[in-house]
Amino acid sequence: MSLSLELGWAECVKSHDPQEEGAGELVFRLSVSFLRWGCRWEGACMEWDEGIVRPVVFDRLGERYRRYRLADPAAEEAMAGSLRRWGQLSPVVACVRGEGLELLDGFKRLSAARRVVGVTSLSVRVVELDESLAKAAILGLNRGHAGARELEEAWIVRALVRDDGLTQVEAGQLLGRHKSWVCRRLALLEKLSEAVMADLSLGLVGPSVARQLVRLPAGNQEAVLTLLRRESLTAQEVSGVIDLLQGAGEEQSAFVLAQPREALRQAHGMPTSLRDPRLSRAGNWLARHLTQASEVLVRLEHWLRTPGERELKARDREVVTPVLASLGDQANRVAELVLGPNITRGRLP
Repeated sequence: MSLSLELGWAECVKSHDPQEEGAGELVFRLSVSFLRWGCRWEGACMEWDEGIVRPVVFDRLGERYRRYRLADPAAEEAMAGSLRRWGQLSPVVACVRGEGLELLDGFKRLSAARRVVGVTSLSVRVVELDESLAKAAILGLNRGHAGARELEEAWIVRALVRDDGLTQVEAGQLLGRHKSWVCRRLALLEKLSEAVMADLSLGLVGPSVARQLVRLPAGNQEAVLTLLRRESLTAQEVSGVIDLLQGAGEEQSAFVLAQPREALRQAHGMPTSLRDPRLSRAGNWLARHLTQASEVLVRLEHWLRTPGERELKARDREVVTPVLASLGDQANRVAELVLGPNITRGRLP
């Protein structure tokens, strides 16, 4: 099966409708031309606002595609309040499946509407799409919004590739993405351990950390996950820890897992963390600048210890002596401001 298609994402007016899950992406145009089993179909350009809008009772709306969306009880409760106050402000979107309809966009609105007394139906825009295009539409209607999270994207990518038989290139074309994007989404599901997947589903692990964990065998991912929680590691630190673990021996791995920040500090060329979760915003600012100053001094020390570069003249020392004295005094003043005036001058605890 080969598939070639063009996806055009129309410029759209940002919606202020809090009930519209696809707010800001009002128009989703598909210009489809694909070849299957030697038969060619030409699909005309379709806009979601060209679909038929009609009221549909809850029981007629299937939710088979809900498995591609994460539940959000808090958002559903807020949606119920909006429906009670304003009513339904925009139609949900569903596609025809046999004698019924399957919801593509509006799962929160449907769940919320069931909580509202007296509401028995929703306004539904009905469109006709095959399985692959229906799955692509779920992401298209939520593109650019927090609702379309990476795990949801991964579920749909896997369904397109594993269930519908599309190649990674074809899935990328259908979703308007590069093959590498498709490959990364597949890895989120197929290379992560069950424990990491569970935490990702619950939002306890971010996608950036999950992408780093994919680099480790499934059996080692949980050890790093435990370490992340214990030490409150940043995504950058997790990446550095995984770099150290790859190819490390048993003793080295034990040290990295026991003292990750010390291991990162000792590793040559490892970047220091941009943010330490243990510190406040002011503490992080101070730590970052102190680290930068320390790195400059370390480079100076290495330069002075390098043969051929440390041959300072007497005149050189005479000129830089007051600069060094001023630097020492400045360091003590900074230490007093940070640690208090009772520290012993020149001897930090």
